Amino acid sequence: MGRVTLRLQRVSDAKRFYNILTNDCFTYFARPKSLEAQKRYLRKNARWRRENHRHNFTILYDEKVVGGCGIKIDAHRRHIGEAGYFVDERYWGKGIATQALRLLEEIGFRTLGLVRLEIATNPKNTASIHVARKRGFKKEGLLRKKLHCRGRYEDALIFGKTR
Repeated sequence: MGRVTLRLQRVSDAKRFYNILTNDCFTYFARPKSLEAQKRYLRKNARWRRENHRHNFTILYDEKVVGGCGIKIDAHRRHIGEAGYFVDERYWGKGIATQALRLLEEIGFRTLGLVRLEIATNPKNTASIHVARKRGFKKEGLLRKKLHCRGRYEDALIFGKTR
């Protein structure tokens, strides 16, 4: 397996992220409306980090941009973060998301001092469920209409891990 690393997201990642996220295989993820919308999103990262709201990273596989991941801090429970991740379809099945989640856990627990990490995933997203379980996250329940994706509200399985 190649080497998986994370780095802070850059506006220059916008085109790559846009191409990954607008692929028809991404049925469980919100799509950026345009390349410019993706750039606007990425421009917010520095402020979000300063405010300890979101900590977003680019996933590199052998130095190639293959996806993104991040931790969104709960606004009312600052000791809790929600982890998320996506990987280009061409790189599925290589353990990249699992390794990225491992690195996110280190950032969340060690650097950010979180006590709890959560993953909210569509119950049909078996790949994401597999990644969560592989990293030792425990299924804790089902939240009805938690996710908003493509104009619909979807249920989410909640997985949690504590330090």
